[in-house]
Amino acid sequence: MNKWEILNCLSEFPYDRNEYWVITGGAMVLYGMREQTADIDLGCSKRLADQLEADGCMLQRTDDGKRWFKYGENIEIFEEWLMDSIETVCGFNVVSIKGLIKMKQELGRDKDKKDIELLKAFLKR
Repeated sequence: MNKWEILNCLSEFPYDRNEYWVITGGAMVLYGMREQTADIDLGCSKRLADQLEADGCMLQRTDDGKRWFKYGENIEIFEEWLMDSIETVCGFNVVSIKGLIKMKQELGRDKDKKDIELLKAFLKR
């Protein structure tokens, strides 16, 4: 998904924008550090997680007991996954670049290690 596809998808997401934030690859696309991502990952408040569960969204639990939802084909939502702070990008809440680095360090996959270098270089600009 490119930036415009992400923005379109988020515009159609029927929940309060103040209750969620874009994380990981989608955030990198919105910041202009990457052209595309496979899907949109969101962090969300406990309030939104409660609402998603009540609305019957597909639900799993993470290792720490938090809820993880699948919404449609392109959106995954992680309850209360936020590191650092939130910024506004293109009218949507997005995790800060420092927060992205912390999240990717926590994930620790090879692709995340490459992204960390890109994120650090972006911060130096």
